[in-house]
Amino acid sequence: MLKILFWVALFGAVYSYFLYPLILKLLPKRRMVRAEGAASRKVSLIITAHNERDRIREKIENSLELDYPDMEIIVASDCSTDETDDIVREYADKGVRLARADERKGKEYAQLQAITIAAGEILVFSDVATKIPADAIKKLESYFADERVGAVSSEDRFITNDDQVAGEGAYVKYEMWLRRLESERFGLVGLSGSFFAARKKVCEEWDIYSPSDFNTALNCVKKDLVAVTAPDVLGFYKDVADPQKEYQRKVRTIIRGITALSRHPQVLSPVQFGWFAVQVLSHKVMRWAVPWFLAALLVFSLLLNYQGGVYSLVLLGQIAFYLLVLIGHFKPDLREKVYVKIPYFFVQVNLAIAKATIDFFKGTRMTVWTPSKR
Repeated sequence: MLKILFWVALFGAVYSYFLYPLILKLLPKRRMVRAEGAASRKVSLIITAHNERDRIREKIENSLELDYPDMEIIVASDCSTDETDDIVREYADKGVRLARADERKGKEYAQLQAITIAAGEILVFSDVATKIPADAIKKLESYFADERVGAVSSEDRFITNDDQVAGEGAYVKYEMWLRRLESERFGLVGLSGSFFAARKKVCEEWDIYSPSDFNTALNCVKKDLVAVTAPDVLGFYKDVADPQKEYQRKVRTIIRGITALSRHPQVLSPVQFGWFAVQVLSHKVMRWAVPWFLAALLVFSLLLNYQGGVYSLVLLGQIAFYLLVLIGHFKPDLREKVYVKIPYFFVQVNLAIAKATIDFFKGTRMTVWTPSKR
């Protein structure tokens, strides 16, 4: 029985990160249609903000510089209590509209206020912290030439204050690579929540208690559409300066993800959702289970170590891995070394997953939204 549990734990620890991408690689790609430079659909750019007086002006200026012939800009204010709304009103003569939530119910509720008044066939959602390149909206819109595409996600690029790739760069690159594999087969199970686009009809069922990046992908599947990633459309974000705040952000994000799945458990049924259900199980559920598989693997490796062979090799591998993490913890200057940075960040992510899971089952929910200060 111990041996069976060991192999189950080992499978669970590696499946989401290694075996799942391999399975995707073996599956045939879906044919894509794209019309370069079409720019024929009206676009509504929806910027979600809560108490962003220090950054909203820069965001609006960036948005006004975007190269798209028929685009309206709507700022969805999540019941801001500072000067955010007043600053937005200053741009009314330039066509910028304000959609203010009547009470603070979270990011998705604020977005719903903007969706209700948006005139665009394509809705583009963006956070204040996201810097958008001038040609990005045109590129996003061109993906909708494919009638099966219901939503398009940008790809994330995190940078430091001196414009260098941030500490989690390798992990983000892995996530973007995995998204491309999903996008080329059966569509994404989640978009970049800070910068993505969707057909307005996809946004008709807007669950204000589920993250919009997951809910939009789910709504695409319900309408027999797919959500895809756009490798040539980038959203640039400043890295969170305080590691503790970044850890807290990850915990909040995971709690919101688990909450979304608990609200839509039917999405795990292959009978109803086909391969999309398999992808949600593989990318989301199995990923959230990794901390517990890792803990079990360490225990079973210790118990089976006396038998030598693969059990001893796996145990030695874990010991070496966690020693690198401890080195990174006690020697922060060594975290810039790739062989320390990746294990250290991987463990950070899984500690955040473990805490989020425990908090969720203790009843914690993340309804209101406070943007990370970058």
